Amino acid sequence: MIDKCSDILHSVKGELFAKLKKEHAFWSYDIDDVTIDKLDDDQLIALTMRYLDLDEIKLLFRVFPFRKIKNAWKNILVPEGDYLYALNRFFAWYYFNAKRPDAYLKSLQTRRFNAMFG
Repeated sequence: MIDKCSDILHSVKGELFAKLKKEHAFWSYDIDDVTIDKLDDDQLIALTMRYLDLDEIKLLFRVFPFRKIKNAWKNILVPEGDYLYALNRFFAWYYFNAKRPDAYLKSLQTRRFNAMFG
């Protein structure tokens, strides 16, 4: 059973990685240097949420724990503030059940800022 889960995870990661390459998500890197083995799970999750569509994001929730996805989002995408505000607002509401997405995002950003500079 564990081998089957590992195979599914590896397959989904490969599929998402291929789609990210096709969407030019690694535009700032030498494409030959970017491999699935060098990309950690949090980066894969954040890039998928940023560049791919809802169907691919659904795949994340099939293979990664909810908490891992939420933490990757909070640590990588939320700190981008206004640049990804509309996207993060949607994620807060749709995937993470925030009743007041604007207030939720503000509190996450404030906590992160205080942790960095407080």
